[in-house]
Amino acid sequence: MLPIPSQLLEQFNKYLQSQKIPNNLQCAYKKWLRYYLDFCNKYKQPSGQIDSLPDFIKKLHEKKQGKQQQEEAAAAINIYYKILRAPASSNKISIHQPQSSSIYIIPQQDNALSVHEHVSTPVQNVSIKPIFQDDKKAVEKTIATHMVQEIGASWKTEYSKLEDEIRVRHYSIKTLRTYKGWLQKFQTFTRSKNPELLSSEDVKLFLTSLAVKRKVSSTTQNQAFNSLLFFYRHILKMEFGKLDGVVRAKRKPYIPVVLSREEIDSILKFLEPPYDLVVKLLYGCGLRLFECLNLRIGCFNFDTSILTIHDGKGQKDRTVPIPETIVPELKVHLQSVVILHQEDLKAGYTGTFLPSLLEKKYKNAAKELVWQWFFPAKTLTIVPETKEKKRYHLHESHVQKAIKRAVSQARIPKRASAHTFRHSFASHLLQANYDIRTIQELLGHSDIRTTMIYTHTIKSQTLKEARSPLDF
Repeated sequence: MLPIPSQLLEQFNKYLQSQKIPNNLQCAYKKWLRYYLDFCNKYKQPSGQIDSLPDFIKKLHEKKQGKQQQEEAAAAINIYYKILRAPASSNKISIHQPQSSSIYIIPQQDNALSVHEHVSTPVQNVSIKPIFQDDKKAVEKTIATHMVQEIGASWKTEYSKLEDEIRVRHYSIKTLRTYKGWLQKFQTFTRSKNPELLSSEDVKLFLTSLAVKRKVSSTTQNQAFNSLLFFYRHILKMEFGKLDGVVRAKRKPYIPVVLSREEIDSILKFLEPPYDLVVKLLYGCGLRLFECLNLRIGCFNFDTSILTIHDGKGQKDRTVPIPETIVPELKVHLQSVVILHQEDLKAGYTGTFLPSLLEKKYKNAAKELVWQWFFPAKTLTIVPETKEKKRYHLHESHVQKAIKRAVSQARIPKRASAHTFRHSFASHLLQANYDIRTIQELLGHSDIRTTMIYTHTIKSQTLKEARSPLDF
């Protein structure tokens, strides 16, 4: 590291002594001046111009220097500029003279100290105002151009990266929508703080606010935590570390709502086709709603009575038996889908929506019968980019509204939804003494502990009496 020029060091010391700056700060100021001159020499920056100072402060930030250190450095370099402007030193110091005569000041953060506030009282004599007021606007513009913006920054790039990371991992659109939603809330909470300045402390304050002020459930808070963890890890390339002191909402035991067979039958009476068939598959096969609506004609194998669910939760595939009692209804519905498909082909429609890049790989697959939705939408969808007419599957909201209306008409005193039929499927199988591992596979659970929750929805049939198996 290059030493400070002797003439400059002499004048710098005189100025510090004349302003009665404490000895500890004098050493710190000389250190920052030396770092600054070395920085300008290394990166070919004009040491006598204020244009180089924002880059120097930014470099300190990248080196994990705190706000106080950055302010000390700015104060030291401001003194250096003041010495350069002094007429007496104009011919003594062979350093390029500054074209601007303004002083650089670190932008303030919440609860942050200014240069005057964090140093001792004697340094208050150091002028931090521009010598020539005519240059004030020009200097403010220079600072705004070069200094990293602390709040009010644009997160457009981060949202774009988030979408790319989600798509690379083949996560669902719902996951992308959820993560973006929490990122928007986090951006609002931090007042659009520059992503480069974010830390684990911001996450800690945000999660604490959710639990204490908004009183959100533990599930919601965990969802927010996972969203921000993904954002920090894959977009900002940072790790949370251990978030000590975070107030977390307590997760209470959840017992799912289960309908009796009589209640399910009464609900079915108030459902019109194809909603009644959707509910029968939800209950009869234990499907999630999106899994049921994503079924295509090729998923049904009536010869072996096997239904294949592709790309379920976690992008996993599984098979379940087709309920024999609804096979005739399924075949009748299938014929109506075939007729609709033929009408679409005659009308010259583009085809159905296919997963990933399958449509590019197989040009005619979108029009093939095997790829058509088993529960097609009633109207065609126009793709905005290409103006193509395609058919999507039945919308989830239509099924949910139909179920809610049927539950109300059947006067069921339970908070039932589409997912309730999946809970009922598992509970009724468990009640019929089916092995819980079998139920786990039918439901597509990765962990047996998830399936174990259904042991709380039925009466215990375990024998409590202690007996030896030799006496059975």
